Amino acid sequence: MPSAEGDQRTILGIPFFIGTAAQAVERMKGGGLLVVPAAPALKDLETKASYREALINADMAIADSAYMVMVWNWLQHDSIRRLSGLEYLCELLKQPEVRQSGNVLWIMASAQSAERNLAWLGEQGIGVPEGYVYLAPMYSEQEIYDPELLERIERIRPKHIILTLGGGTQERVGLYLKRNLNYRPSIHCIGAAIAFLSGDQVRIPMWADRSYLGWLYRSISEPRRYMPRYWNARKLLYLLIRYRERLPVPPG
Repeated sequence: MPSAEGDQRTILGIPFFIGTAAQAVERMKGGGLLVVPAAPALKDLETKASYREALINADMAIADSAYMVMVWNWLQHDSIRRLSGLEYLCELLKQPEVRQSGNVLWIMASAQSAERNLAWLGEQGIGVPEGYVYLAPMYSEQEIYDPELLERIERIRPKHIILTLGGGTQERVGLYLKRNLNYRPSIHCIGAAIAFLSGDQVRIPMWADRSYLGWLYRSISEPRRYMPRYWNARKLLYLLIRYRERLPVPPG
């Protein structure tokens, strides 16, 4: 059994928070960068320096990857609990300051996603004013540079910034914002979590999320898109066996 580490475990060099969603949300009220790394992106931790940098410089990482949690518990004879991005988002959206109009800037992947997500938020009684949705451009694999986004945030100064982009990209955007903004908002990289609620992707019931079956729902809904992604995530097993608590380093 690993030695006690309070409310976190260091896995692959990343201190993962292992408390409840309510505790995580409460801690993030003070600002900072939260990341929710999933297995398809974590498998690249060894080879993608900018992604690795974003994770180790986050203020909180939650253990969203069911695969990582199960392998870790098996290898280390541990019993940590998965905290999914979906569970975290549901708790976040209960907060009065997040529900208040003008407190959140949403960064979304496309106009279609924005339309569906905003419609769902409206149904939950969460209004998003014009100017508080930002459609992300196609970011470079090398360096994030988005002065238009920085200008928008500095002008409206939201308390919260919620990114709904793909894993491997949103974390780098989050770190770019953390380093370049002149104040400290709460930056939440929740990825596709809202899409599971809004219908922008397949809807995932909470019981399925708690049962580690979200990947299966996505794979059945779009097998050509998601089955190769999850199959490739098997490489994470190698990293966990080789490095365990240590940060993976590039080969050579």
